[in-house]
Amino acid sequence: MKMLATLLSLCFTLLFTQTILADTNDALAPKSSPADALTEQLHTITVTTASLEESLLFYRDGMGLSLEGPLALDADTLALQKRLWGVEGDIKWNLYRLYRKGAEGAAQIRLLVLNQATPAMHKTWSALELGPFSMGFPNGDQINQDKKLRKLGFGALNEIEIYEVPRPDKSRYPIHETIFNGPDFVHGVGIFRGDGMSQLGPIDNNKLGGPAYSAQVIENSDKVLAFYTDVLGMELRSDRIWKSAGSKGALNVPDGTVFRFSIVYAKGAKSGHMLFVDYQNVDAIDPGVAPRIPNRGIGLWTYPVKNLDEVLARAQKAEIEILHAPVIYNSPTLGKVRVASIVAPNNFVIELFERKDSQI
Repeated sequence: MKMLATLLSLCFTLLFTQTILADTNDALAPKSSPADALTEQLHTITVTTASLEESLLFYRDGMGLSLEGPLALDADTLALQKRLWGVEGDIKWNLYRLYRKGAEGAAQIRLLVLNQATPAMHKTWSALELGPFSMGFPNGDQINQDKKLRKLGFGALNEIEIYEVPRPDKSRYPIHETIFNGPDFVHGVGIFRGDGMSQLGPIDNNKLGGPAYSAQVIENSDKVLAFYTDVLGMELRSDRIWKSAGSKGALNVPDGTVFRFSIVYAKGAKSGHMLFVDYQNVDAIDPGVAPRIPNRGIGLWTYPVKNLDEVLARAQKAEIEILHAPVIYNSPTLGKVRVASIVAPNNFVIELFERKDSQI
């Protein structure tokens, strides 16, 4: 019995040591503790659509997410949501929730299916357009996932890109990536990290994961990044100037394109992060449509916070617009919460909440 306990202890020590070594050789590993976080990892991505059928084909049938809905949404709750998100007029929506079974820690999608037509936030699929760009879906086999999505009829910005990324010790590991063209000009990024690297978020028994992150194309990146680090209290975990693979790369941008690529995580988090692309030598395209609900596309990022009043105080000090002051309500997708909304420097709405009951 004593020998068994010793062996178990040795196995645990070895596993722990391997985990530490793997993390130290991963540039995206946490640089702090979850205990230090003021704002936690990305919890909900709100997508506004005109087509439930096409959305389910992409997110449920293609990406493998589970569906709940339509969820109960009474007139008072709808009216409160519209105030929280700055939505005017008589527009309404049916509410659905898409989530990943068996992958604890993945974000959820709050899908708003509109009762009337609205503009899309993007005019084309171009990766040069400013605004909310994508959601990331890590998986264990991107080559087969690429075939699956294309068979369902969804295109992509380019063919699957297979490239290598350096680790801190200068060794390199492979990435397989496809940026799929989903409904409402929302891109869904299928991505796999090889050579023993952990995936960019939890995956289920079918080797499918996500949403694990979301991305935006921005300008004035210093100001935008300061919002996430100084107001929300997150950490800038990777910040590089990249020369793209141009017309051969996943983004399919002009050859020679250079961009700042910044990755922001909640402190201590291993998933639920944000990617920001700021082009350095080509002009980004302004689609001319506000990145806000009820315009179609990704209209909202939602985060749990440990101290909502502290975040709002930081926002006021930084002269960030507070769209709606805190209110307590029973959210169909968040549970009972104390929630407020603020506006990031690129006119994108951020929803913040403190939990008042069990987490959804």
